[in-house]
Amino acid sequence: MSLPFGIQPTEALIILLVIILLIWGPTKLPQLARAIGKAFYEFRRASQGLIEDEDVRKVREGKVDDETLRKIAERLGIDAEGKPREKLIEEIVREAEKRGLLESKA
Repeated sequence: MSLPFGIQPTEALIILLVIILLIWGPTKLPQLARAIGKAFYEFRRASQGLIEDEDVRKVREGKVDDETLRKIAERLGIDAEGKPREKLIEEIVREAEKRGLLESKA
């Protein structure tokens, strides 16, 4: 594939990177890269339907209804079928701590 003026895609990418460097300068590039990284991270989290740590905190405090509790368990890959509420809460908190969604109570 060739771009206008016979420029190859690799050459176009290098030219684009040089232009970005000239526009923002070397001191702003790390901030720009961080912002892009955060945007990709947030997009990935939203697209995967990950649960928020606030949801897990509410579970730990017992402030969610049974339906929400089962949905959170499902998103964490926990089988909720036939388990009592207390056991389900315990498993959700344990899995969330393992995944780093919640700090363990020590």
